[in-house]
Amino acid sequence: MVKMSKQLRIAAPVEPVVVGKMGSAYGIRGWLRVFSSTEEAESIFDYQPWFIKRAREWQPIGLESWKRHNQDLIIKVRDIEDREAATLLTNCEIVVDASQLPDLDSGEYYWKDLLGCQVVTVGGYQLGEVIDLMETGSNDVLVVKANLKDAFGIQERLIPFLDGKVIKNVDLAAHIIEVDWDPGF
Repeated sequence: MVKMSKQLRIAAPVEPVVVGKMGSAYGIRGWLRVFSSTEEAESIFDYQPWFIKRAREWQPIGLESWKRHNQDLIIKVRDIEDREAATLLTNCEIVVDASQLPDLDSGEYYWKDLLGCQVVTVGGYQLGEVIDLMETGSNDVLVVKANLKDAFGIQERLIPFLDGKVIKNVDLAAHIIEVDWDPGF
């Protein structure tokens, strides 16, 4: 079991980023399973404080401790003392402020930065907007919602995020991703 040290004091996230989700209650003493969206599951504990949104208000979540149990990560939240109280947190998204995330190397991107980008082929065809990303194991995949008047009648495209091969340029300032991709596919 890992005890949590002092955590930063932030009233509410300015730029919220989802890093995981609360799972089901574990045991009778207020522990919960947690599902991490970070690359390394245990890295979720590096980003503190956590917030959840309840009744449209940000609520800080103080972690007392965490441990690994089989394949699961289990957490103890401060002031949650029984299973019933823990159950109320089930399915809450765990959010941190983006300022807590580490800087990335050139050519690396947070998914949050790619969402909303327009995807354009090297030939200038507007494929649509990134609405989601999927992790497939071998590479990430952009989920692109096609423009309403798509000439090929496509509603959604799945484009592999293969830097250099498919992804030719990412301009986060302009919110444009240039790809080498057949618009008919």
